[in-house]
Amino acid sequence: MSRNLSQHKTGVVLDSPLESGRMTGGARRKQLIEVAIRLFSQKGFRGTTTKEIALAARVNEAMIFRHFPTKEDLYAATLDYKASQVRVEEGLEEFRKHALNKDDEALFRSLARRIIDHHSRDKDFLRLMLYSALEGHELARGFIEKQVKPINEFFYSYIARRQREGAFRRGSPKAIMHAFIGMVTNHILTTRLFDFESARVSDKEVEKSFPLIFLEGLRLAPASETRHK
Repeated sequence: MSRNLSQHKTGVVLDSPLESGRMTGGARRKQLIEVAIRLFSQKGFRGTTTKEIALAARVNEAMIFRHFPTKEDLYAATLDYKASQVRVEEGLEEFRKHALNKDDEALFRSLARRIIDHHSRDKDFLRLMLYSALEGHELARGFIEKQVKPINEFFYSYIARRQREGAFRRGSPKAIMHAFIGMVTNHILTTRLFDFESARVSDKEVEKSFPLIFLEGLRLAPASETRHK
């Protein structure tokens, strides 16, 4: 047989590294990143070896180090790849429109929907970030700083503005924002990670109800209503 073949330990015959090496450099790099993301999200950075990644990608381990000098560099590339898929500017543009109209409900509903949609599209993201946090990986902190901080700061500023206008109760804008994010994050954890049947609520219901519940506690009653109580 002229084709070079290697056999997976499960008994499935796969194309050898020579046969699968026909990809362009860019395509191979992307493939290695995508395979690494899947394995890192299942076993974490420390629990995943470059040998396992090479086996899953059907290449020699040397191919990984041709594109990424170290496992750390490969891990950094996976986080950069994930960062490029988070449409921060698109989200901020939508948030600004709602903020300009002082449409609190639409603004927080938009944030909840974007968080839920992101985790629905990307099943590996949550596990990858949790492993990164548990392992104390600095690159994960960099991802949060780059992708999450601009959105948080926008909402801190908006909440503070609405407080000055007398629309929202006084309190730390950061604590208020974290309370809302906590509501949505808990939904993501219970449905995507733990799959608690007793706590199951649909994404649509969360998008509709959470902003209303949150804003009900945050808004100040008009002065006329307060006087008549």
